[in-house]
Amino acid sequence: MRITEAARRLGTSPRMLRYRESLGLLPATRDSAPRRPGAPAGTAPGRDGRRGGGHRQFGEAELRAVALALELEKRYDIGPAELAFGLRVLAEPEVQARVRELGERIGRLSAPPTRALDFEKEKALRLLQRRR
Repeated sequence: MRITEAARRLGTSPRMLRYRESLGLLPATRDSAPRRPGAPAGTAPGRDGRRGGGHRQFGEAELRAVALALELEKRYDIGPAELAFGLRVLAEPEVQARVRELGERIGRLSAPPTRALDFEKEKALRLLQRRR
């Protein structure tokens, strides 16, 4: 279905769906059937879910993803950009580490517990330094 119908079914606007797409909150779609070389444009959607005319096709997977996003935003009182950043934190280890560091510095997160072996290693190193 096209964006207008998808927006109507979800109770939102086409503009909001486009915004969500720009944030990466819609699943990537795959070609349902590879287009034959020389076949007319618009016969199968591309990787971004668009047909030859540039219209994204919304299927049940996209509708369920947007519905889940809307539910999360309402439940946790966040906006689409915040949800998109949360997904980025989960997907990118470097971003996750930097956000964790910030959380620790401002006291919202405690430092991860040191492992017992690390503690024993540090203890042994301290004892060796005392003997010198």
